[in-house]
This record gives sequence, C-alpha cells and structure tokens, in this order.
Amino acid sequence: MNTDDTPMGEEASSPVIFASNRKEEPTMAEVKALRALRFTPKAGEIGQLACPPYDIISEEERKAYIATNPHNIIRLELPREGENQYAVAADLYTKWLEEGVLAQDEQPGFYIYEEEFSALGQTHKVKGLQCRVKLTEFSEGVVLPHEETLSKAKADRFELMKACGTNFSSIYSLYFDPDRALRSLIDSLSEGEPTQSWQGQDGVIHRLWCVYDADVIAKIEGLFADKKLYIADGHHRYETALNYRRWLTEQGTRPGDAEYILMTLVNMEHEGLVVFPTHRIIRDLEGYDTAAVLEACAAMFETAKVEGGLEAAQALLDSKYAEGKIAFVLYDGSYHCLTLTDAQAMAKIAPDHSAAWQGLDVSVLHSLVLERCMGIDKENMANQKNLIYTRDA
Repeated sequence: MNTDDTPMGEEASSPVIFASNRKEEPTMAEVKALRALRFTPKAGEIGQLACPPYDIISEEERKAYIATNPHNIIRLELPREGENQYAVAADLYTKWLEEGVLAQDEQPGFYIYEEEFSALGQTHKVKGLQCRVKLTEFSEGVVLPHEETLSKAKADRFELMKACGTNFSSIYSLYFDPDRALRSLIDSLSEGEPTQSWQGQDGVIHRLWCVYDADVIAKIEGLFADKKLYIADGHHRYETALNYRRWLTEQGTRPGDAEYILMTLVNMEHEGLVVFPTHRIIRDLEGYDTAAVLEACAAMFETAKVEGGLEAAQALLDSKYAEGKIAFVLYDGSYHCLTLTDAQAMAKIAPDHSAAWQGLDVSVLHSLVLERCMGIDKENMANQKNLIYTRDA
C-alpha cells in the first residue's frame, strides 16, 4: 500500500494501491486504476494460491491451504507463524517479491472479477471491478459504513498493515448504477476469455479480466465521478486503513499510496448478489434470563415461540423477510421469533443516524436486542466479551 509492491490476491485477496494526484475535499468517490502484483507461474496453480476471506477460515482450514501450496495467500493475509507473526508475514512477502513468486503488472489497470457459485438451489454470478479508492473519513459521506466495528479485529489488521504496508484483500463495496452505464461497459470488457480463471476448494469459480487501455480506464474513472460507495464487507479493514494513514502522518511520513485502499466495487442492483447471515452467540452474560429478555423485547417486538425446530424457524424468518419485516430468531434450546413492531424505536434511540442506517436489520439487532434488551453495550460488543460471531448455524 505504501510501496509499489502490491499483490493482486485471489478470491477476496487482491491488488494493492498506489499514489495518485490528490483532490481536495472530495465529495464523491475517487476511483483509480492500479498496477497490481499477481502470482506468477513460479507460485504454482492459481487455484491452489487463493483462499476465502481470512475471517471465515478456521485454523484447520488454514493449515490445509498451506499444505496444498506453501505460496497460498493465507500465509500473508492470516499469519500465524513465529513469535511475531506480522514480522514473519512481512519477511515472507519480501521473499516472494525477490524470488519472483509475485510480479507487478507493467502498467496500471482495472481488474474485472467474477465469482460463480451455487446458493439456495441456484447458480449465481457476481461481477465487480477491482481498483484503488481514495480514503475519506465516514463523516465526508463519500464512503459509507453500515455496521459497528470490533476493536480486536482492527488491532490485528493494523499490525499487519504496519508490517507489510499492503492490502492483501479488498474491501467489498456497492454503488448505484441506475442508467447501467458501468454495467454495460464492464460486461462488454469481459465478453472474451478471462486473463485468469480457477476453481476454489469450496467449488466457487473465479474469473479475472485485466483492463489496461488508457481510454477505457479514463472512461471508467469518469463514470464513478458521481458515485458514493457503500461498504458491504470490510469495515474493519477500511477503518484500519484510515488509522494507518493517521499513524504515518504522526510518524512524520507522507501517506503517499496509503491515501488509497483496494476495493471490489459491485453494482447494488446486480442480480447475482446474495446476502448470507452472520449469527451472534451470546456467552458468559451474567444474569442472563431468556424470559426477561423476551419481556424487554415485547415493548418493541412481537415475540412468539416457534414450534418445529430449525427448519420451521428458518421458514418463518423467510416469510417475515418476504413481507418486508425485520425479524430475528433467538435460540436457547427453544426458538423464539422477534418481529419489530415499533417503527419509531430506532429513530428514538439513534436520532443522529440516517433513516437508512436505522432501517438496517443489523442496526436493529445491535441497538435494540443486544444493547437495550440484553444489556450488551457497544464497548462490550467491540471487545467481543460476550459475543461470538459465526456463519454456521
């Protein structure tokens, strides 16, 4: 990130970012091409070098990826070796550059990235644009978040960024494209055979097209000139990049390339988008009592016990979502459905937030259920004292 040596990672691991002319007080996103570092044939088969996002990989899976190929990007993205894992990652990164395992593209470009996967009984394809985006504070309203972040995760990413000065994975962000100008252009640029393609161990097919034409690059940059970006995944890494930029300034170092961060940008209305839930496990909460929690929730939610087990609970949630309602299931050996009924509850407790933020189910869950009804405050959530996050129900 603060060097010209930035790997184009695979799956969620991608290129890094380079300096560009700075705009003063941008009001819209500044999207730029970059010279990416990508794995060379010396590294091995590309499918053996990729891995899913670091924060969903278990230690057993991590070891399996490395056993398949010691050049797997997980060794940089999720270092676990040595007494100082971040220093080890930095040394390994330098070694791979020197050995030619990673090589930088000769010219800047945009990278069209597509995933093809099966979900909910259907095959989906999602196509996005990998690029570098100028860092802006959330208060500027250019890049917008939708969730709170966790201190532990930010500390880990910050140490890795200080050691390596590189983005090994991209922020996943969304944008509106009402006239489909970007969609049409991106589709036309990816009609031919991809520059690279591979299938991950999870069955997901990945395709990458490299776009180096200067006129096309200028056109893409111009089409993003009126866009705002909405972070879908990567809040911790974005905030870490902001902290890293501040840290460099405090050290008396000009941020340079650290003014930018790697992003994958996807059309908000892309038909291939699928959103999967992240579940919260409540642990070691002193004095926890389900009956008391349900009683507290009843002031803002309709509460109902669900008979029929997990499948019945999932079907009920699906029906609630289809009706446009915000609902959750609380499991403590039995299933309890919570359906928001007080439409003004979020506006009352978080009047300084936008209506869009107030209407997000994650905002409702954290603010009303976890904080107000269970007594788990924001500091507790940030430190994960009483919470565990999992995607496996």
